[in-house]
Amino acid sequence: MKRYKSYATWAATVAAFTGTIITPSAGTAAEHTIRLTTLAPRDSSYHKTLQRMGQSWRRASNGSVDLVIYPGGIQGGEAAMVDRMRINQSQASLLSATGLTKIEPGVSGLQVMPMMFRSLDEVDYVGQKLRPVLNKRLRENGFIVLFWGDTGWVRFFTNRPAVTPDDIRKLKLFTWAGHTPTVDLFRASGFNVVPLETGDILTGLQTGLIDGVPMPPFFALASQVYGPAPYMLEINWAPLVGALVIKRQTWEAIPFEIRMKMMAAAHIAGEEITATGRTESVASVRAMETKWGLQVHTPDSATRALWAQQSALAYNTIRGGIVPEEIYDEVQIHLSEYRQNGLSEAVATTTDTNR
Repeated sequence: MKRYKSYATWAATVAAFTGTIITPSAGTAAEHTIRLTTLAPRDSSYHKTLQRMGQSWRRASNGSVDLVIYPGGIQGGEAAMVDRMRINQSQASLLSATGLTKIEPGVSGLQVMPMMFRSLDEVDYVGQKLRPVLNKRLRENGFIVLFWGDTGWVRFFTNRPAVTPDDIRKLKLFTWAGHTPTVDLFRASGFNVVPLETGDILTGLQTGLIDGVPMPPFFALASQVYGPAPYMLEINWAPLVGALVIKRQTWEAIPFEIRMKMMAAAHIAGEEITATGRTESVASVRAMETKWGLQVHTPDSATRALWAQQSALAYNTIRGGIVPEEIYDEVQIHLSEYRQNGLSEAVATTTDTNR
């Protein structure tokens, strides 16, 4: 590994390659440098929130903690991000459930179940119930959760109109490379998937390697997917849930008093990312419609029921095969608890659409 004569030289090199400015306190090198990777696009609201969190960490630690952010997937996809943390090339990552399952398979219960959740309120409720056990398992696997969050619903963006499950099955869909559970999920539902890295989505659509991609609208706008895939199916396929995790060894090397302040700042960042992500999901659809000609297809009630029915056919495969049985069963218990109040259907129809 190349050695640098001074912190300033190293910081200048990082800034040149990543565009992330590193500012040590009082001109001295930070005692704890945390390299954080994420797929969140550079200069997006997510990236800026993480930057503000890093500034809070620097203040709280009197300059002893520096956060270096690598946005936009420049360090590879989520599977690669997890691998980099394991060999200490990075120490933290903002990951979706897809990446987190490389550490703890139980996280799949928050995301890898199509049309299991009827509303984002259900997502919140079940998440709050599952997080203690997931936090414990992630910790046992060497990672500390600093915050959980989500960016709203995953939608299908395609290069031609596709409304029914059979329409989608005729297409070649993107899925994350290196994540077998997601591949298994789509194939269990009869879909034709092509595993790729996130950075290859746009090229894949432009060259015909893939015909569509499931992703939140904000990321479709940021990555300009609306160009080669100008059709969106407004179906609540699944939430995109994620968490910011840091290596336990790195975390516990920081003094306890500083860690508590860092955790408080991270909690604020997580709440901001979730709130902003959900709002931007709606705003992104409107922007793509008005400025870029995105055509949104809203299924009628019969088609939505067909989607729910078709999705349910995969649940037996998902339970135990993709989502651990005990986590799958916990999700069912908590959804039943939530739905006893009779509000879930109303919430689903009034707060979770992009129209």
